[in-house]
Amino acid sequence: MTAPEGRGIAESVSSNPTFRILHVSTGNVCRSPITERLTRHALSVRLGDPLTGGLIVESAGTWGHEGAPMEANAEIVLADFGADATGFVGRELLDEHVIRADLVLTATRDHRAQVISMGHSAGLRTFTLKEFTRLVRAIDPTTLPDPHEGVVERARALVRAAAALRGWLLAPSPDADEVYDPYGAPITFFRSIGDEIQQALDPVVTALTGVPARR
Repeated sequence: MTAPEGRGIAESVSSNPTFRILHVSTGNVCRSPITERLTRHALSVRLGDPLTGGLIVESAGTWGHEGAPMEANAEIVLADFGADATGFVGRELLDEHVIRADLVLTATRDHRAQVISMGHSAGLRTFTLKEFTRLVRAIDPTTLPDPHEGVVERARALVRAAAALRGWLLAPSPDADEVYDPYGAPITFFRSIGDEIQQALDPVVTALTGVPARR
């Protein structure tokens, strides 16, 4: 599907050679660390070094545990996928994080609302993770810039296209766009959340990079 034109989405021309993805949850010790590190891992597998392509992946929490390590069960989930959990430090979501982000992906609709309420024209670049996945699946990848000409410009075009489609493709149910909090839950629930996040990320990373996952 090609994104509809003329829905008030302004194309911002930027000389910035990087594209920042910010993952947001509540405490920044479970969902957003898992999503951040799984995104980095997927980008590394497909691009070699995502920084070479200009993609930077970060996370923060609306009630972030500043300086805290991620939950032990979150580390186990990342190890299951071969992703690296080392060096992670929790952060509280600040204005500067939203200002710098080119794409904000939240765990829930409440997180999305909190980010947007901070201002900084965040509305057009802030989605729940599952919402963004649903929109990305509807975008014809041939309408996006060739990744060989620059992943950053492709990523920016993808966000504009998803924002233009948002009012056209609604969630089948309110819960469809939520990733529930596994904080304090047993490892089995953490693993189910990890699987949810991984499945939601796969089409997003494919759309960003133009490189499908290795099967």
